[in-house]
Amino acid sequence: MDAPTEKFVALEADETTSMRGCGLANLTWVGVDKEELRQRLMMPEYIRLAMRDCIKRKDTTAIPDHLLLPGGAVADMAPHAPMVVFINPKSGGRHGPVLKERLQQLMSEEQVFDLTEVKPNEFVRYGLACLEKVAGEGDECAKECRARLRVMVAGGDGTVGWVLGCLGELNKDGTLPIPPVGVIPLGTGNDPSRSFGWGGSFPFAWRIAVKRTLHRASMGPVARLDSWKILVSMPAGEVVNPPYSLKPAAENELDQGLDVGVDAPLVAKSYEGVFYNYLSIGMDAQVAYGFHHLRNTKPYLAQGPISNKLIYSGFSCTQGWFCTPFASDPGLRGLRNILKIHIKKVYCSEWEEIAVPKNVRSVVALNLESYGSGSHPWGNLKPDYLEKRGFVEAHCDDGLIEIFAFKHGWHASFVMTELISAKHIAQAAAVRFELRGGDWKDAFLQMDGEPWKQPMSTDYSTFVEIKKVPFQSLMINGV
Repeated sequence: MDAPTEKFVALEADETTSMRGCGLANLTWVGVDKEELRQRLMMPEYIRLAMRDCIKRKDTTAIPDHLLLPGGAVADMAPHAPMVVFINPKSGGRHGPVLKERLQQLMSEEQVFDLTEVKPNEFVRYGLACLEKVAGEGDECAKECRARLRVMVAGGDGTVGWVLGCLGELNKDGTLPIPPVGVIPLGTGNDPSRSFGWGGSFPFAWRIAVKRTLHRASMGPVARLDSWKILVSMPAGEVVNPPYSLKPAAENELDQGLDVGVDAPLVAKSYEGVFYNYLSIGMDAQVAYGFHHLRNTKPYLAQGPISNKLIYSGFSCTQGWFCTPFASDPGLRGLRNILKIHIKKVYCSEWEEIAVPKNVRSVVALNLESYGSGSHPWGNLKPDYLEKRGFVEAHCDDGLIEIFAFKHGWHASFVMTELISAKHIAQAAAVRFELRGGDWKDAFLQMDGEPWKQPMSTDYSTFVEIKKVPFQSLMINGV
């Protein structure tokens, strides 16, 4: 099917600015015909209804005959870029419900999934499985829809990671191809969205921008993204309330190449998960934890990205990130008091201990270039510095993760405004953080924007191990 005819016209200055938020910085305005876009994205009705029925019944074993075409359908009936959209109505302030309605108008009701009603794992297990079942019975249209399928996520960083994680489960079963993912940014940071050209904010002229975004998503090239598995192993008696992205692990699978000795508890409890952007330990995670607790208990205070950032800034000041000197309280001293870092370099099987810099209060392991609402803390390092430190140029698909640190809030502020770079610690193919209590009773961690409080034992260590997932995720590039 030919791409829709596009007409370029001028926009007012304020509209042009708003379009940049959805990744349209290089264009003033592009008109896309609504009906041609629907033809490009919308799957045939019998397939949509069959998938909806399987998701509703949570069963793919028996698809009702009245939902299928006798003898199947020919491949020519398949749209150029069949697409489904997951929307988190809790993101983007008050825009979630109206955005959902707009997306349903542009595609179809059955191809837009409200995450409060249909979870991405349910779509994979029942909706996608239904499409594969119909294709396996000889329906050429269903087969082409499965091969061409693309996914858009309207939400924040946590929502994007949730959907990527569920789609990544297809690799374990060898169920290929994996649908690539694009982003409609509705969160506060929106770093995956920024990294792949979808912009950093939900635009004011969103009705116009969303149509153009779907069109771009149907044509955009596919890029690769490393995924990182995290395993948290702690003494069995500790009580922790992990984020939804961490699940109980069946076994304690710490790398045996590094002897944990007497620091390891006799009986351990473990959690595992996958992240795509970053894992951080320290004061920034503590601030995020306070912000999330407030948002959950008083949701009326968090009505959108601007109010969220104001509240976040308030927590940064009140919890000592800026104002409290290191020596005033043992619980606010540098992470060197409670943290050890071991890494594996690329093509190396041996673990190496890396010294924790003095007086740093936050350590970050970063996969993407963008962090903290579009900042680049690792920086654009010069070739001679890279050679001196044994680093290579950082990319999100290079199998390496960058580890850096912030000293305090003022240092972080200068880094975030890109006046200076963060304090570089290492570049690694695997990382193990070892946490041990003392003056500190709890540590704070966050993974792709989801924080939690991690209790620490004075007798045994808690280990946080990061290793690359063998399979990469696929992202639609919006640039």
